[in-house]
Amino acid sequence: MRMQIKENFTAADVFRMSGPIFIELALQMLVGNVDQFMVSRISEEAVAAIGNGNQLMNIVIILLSVLAGATTVVLSQTIGAGDARQVRRVCGVSTLIAGIGGLIATLILTAGAGPIFRLLEVPSDVMASACGYTGIVGALVLVQGLYMNFAAILRSYGLVREVTIVSAVMNLCNIAGNAVLINGLLGMPRLGVIGAAISTDLSKCIGLVLVLLMVRRRLGVQLQRADLIPSGDGQARRLLRIALPSAGQELSYNLSQISILRMVNLMGTAVVAAKVFCGMLANLCYLYSQAISQATQIVLGYLVGSGQRREIPRHVWTTDAVSCAISVLVTAILVLFSGPIFDFLTPDAAIAALGRQILRIELVLEIGRSINIVMVRCLVALGDVNFPVALGVVSMWGVSVLGAWFLGVHLGMGLVGVWWAMAADECLRAVVFLIRFMQGSWRKRVEKIVPRTEAHS
Repeated sequence: MRMQIKENFTAADVFRMSGPIFIELALQMLVGNVDQFMVSRISEEAVAAIGNGNQLMNIVIILLSVLAGATTVVLSQTIGAGDARQVRRVCGVSTLIAGIGGLIATLILTAGAGPIFRLLEVPSDVMASACGYTGIVGALVLVQGLYMNFAAILRSYGLVREVTIVSAVMNLCNIAGNAVLINGLLGMPRLGVIGAAISTDLSKCIGLVLVLLMVRRRLGVQLQRADLIPSGDGQARRLLRIALPSAGQELSYNLSQISILRMVNLMGTAVVAAKVFCGMLANLCYLYSQAISQATQIVLGYLVGSGQRREIPRHVWTTDAVSCAISVLVTAILVLFSGPIFDFLTPDAAIAALGRQILRIELVLEIGRSINIVMVRCLVALGDVNFPVALGVVSMWGVSVLGAWFLGVHLGMGLVGVWWAMAADECLRAVVFLIRFMQGSWRKRVEKIVPRTEAHS
């Protein structure tokens, strides 16, 4: 389990890594969005059911992503420091934590979907399908967690293309399964929303098998039972010290989004459908920001571990600029072609008109969100984990949720007011994060992660 670390990283290295990660993230995003798109021809209720189900699943997947992200940070720092003995320990402990997290999430989703949806005021004509979809997809969250953990290990070793190949196979399987099970092809029953859930589960199982094979063949990793048991080396604490605060931030964000969704659910099924479609398109706007931020996080981990600290600011500022430029460009393209896009997504003229209006606001929102995505990952890689959590909780609830109620409900602006509130939240946090990084408090934290005397340049 060794990897040759570059002496110097350039912007081109980051871009080369971000390309396959971008493709992988795009394919992952398609798993949920393909379900929504392929049932959109059935009814608005089917779209709303999967939209509500994915809102809960997104919380789980993002929390598992946080665990995988912590693995990427710690493992890349350990590889950068040249500590081969601890590399195997990080892989083993991260697998244990991902497994426990997946089991807990499975229990919550399979047993608590109904009460959660009732709390969210999900319309009665959507409730049964939303519960069925969430119960089936949630039953295999453990598989999702393990897949994401081993994919993170591969990415930490720079094997991003391999992970992209697995994602491609997963999505092809999901699309084929949807076509058969949703529509009842090849003699199968027409299962609709439930068929989409079953197809998603099958594709995740295939993905886990493939990523495990790649870990064993490309890295030669054969974890033993002893590797899964935390010891006194502190790797479990090191992972959790990153994962738990980051998970708190992501949990706060998604709970705030659920609170906003509850307001939107009260506005009617058509507005919910518009939010779902706009959310799908918004994912495209910030997808590359996620990819380049992950690539930069891996590079920063190597730089921290190997003692090349002077290169850090250059990578952070370059990534910020590229992330913001691409997010705004993609959003502008979607706005320009919003007419035919929404005509393709829905035959309802009211939903299409509302969606086009929301996309124009998305231009402002993406300026802040693209910077936030990059800065949070960079600060976490540099050991500044707690500040993003504190800022996120205050701004998400004080600006996004409270603003969504004030503008969307109290002033009667509806979904437009909700989107303006979310844009204000993203832009405020972006400004504060930039100021935080320029102040340089992260430098002292970097010294504590891997002391210079232990680092291997």
